[in-house]
Amino acid sequence: MSAVELIIQNGSKAYTPVLEEGIEWTTERKGVPGKLTFKILDDGIIDVQEGNAVRFKYNDKNVFFGFVFQKKTDKSKEVSITCYDQLRYLKNKDTYVYTNKTAKEFVKMIADDFGLRTGTLTETSYLIANRVEEDKTLFDMIQNALDITLQNTKELFILFDDFGKLTLDHIKNLRINLLIDEETSEDYDYSSSIDSDTYNQIKLTYDNDKTGKREVYIAKDSSHINEWGILQYFETIDEKTNGKAKADALLSLYNKKTKKLSIKNVLGDTRVRGGTSVVVRLTLNDVKIENFMIVEKVKHTFNNNEHFMDLDLKGGVFNG
Repeated sequence: MSAVELIIQNGSKAYTPVLEEGIEWTTERKGVPGKLTFKILDDGIIDVQEGNAVRFKYNDKNVFFGFVFQKKTDKSKEVSITCYDQLRYLKNKDTYVYTNKTAKEFVKMIADDFGLRTGTLTETSYLIANRVEEDKTLFDMIQNALDITLQNTKELFILFDDFGKLTLDHIKNLRINLLIDEETSEDYDYSSSIDSDTYNQIKLTYDNDKTGKREVYIAKDSSHINEWGILQYFETIDEKTNGKAKADALLSLYNKKTKKLSIKNVLGDTRVRGGTSVVVRLTLNDVKIENFMIVEKVKHTFNNNEHFMDLDLKGGVFNG
């Protein structure tokens, strides 16, 4: 019995097509919808149209629910189909102005306005005082709200589509007890850097109209300044921002190296998606890694009842 179950719903008709090998499912941590691509045989009976719902399971586990956005046919009667999950509709552009909303409340507002189904939306707590989002994608607006939350609270939240339901969850709830080591990975590339997204001195300023003075908040790590030189993050803030708390939170987030790891052909696990964290245990040259790393991007490939995945992982700085 095949581990793969794929159903296409066109109106009242449900099709279980003859699938060619090589189903691919790709997700990323932010700003990109989940994508499913596959090829079917055009038997003259099956009728697949753009907008049709597609449900994909593997070993009886829910993997992907989305909609057909593109189909291509060639001489051999093979039809290549590209589907996206609900996040695809966050590529819509609009303008929003909001006051005193949490990122969770903002996500819920957008979902309601655009008719998107929601699942669990975890409370993000931090109130965003005033925000004007003009002529931007819904993706960018939501990411801005999540970034503001992260930079003020050190709390990272991930937005994803869970089998047809828009879901917002805390990074700590998305850890998976899956170990990636030399045994499970065929080939990998590793890099560490202080060249981007690394700051050891945070400077925030606020022009106080009442006193006519500029208030300055600084947080720094002298030992890393001695080691790397001054790498300064600067931002002007408004009166409703707690300058000291934000400076301390930013230093905590950015005062470290960015570590990136790409691994090819790891044994597949359908729990792994953009935003989940896995345990990595590898010795690379003199560097020993043994900790959780976040999945920035994963491509799953299902072939001949085999399941492999390519991973882009990140450790250290988890900026938005």
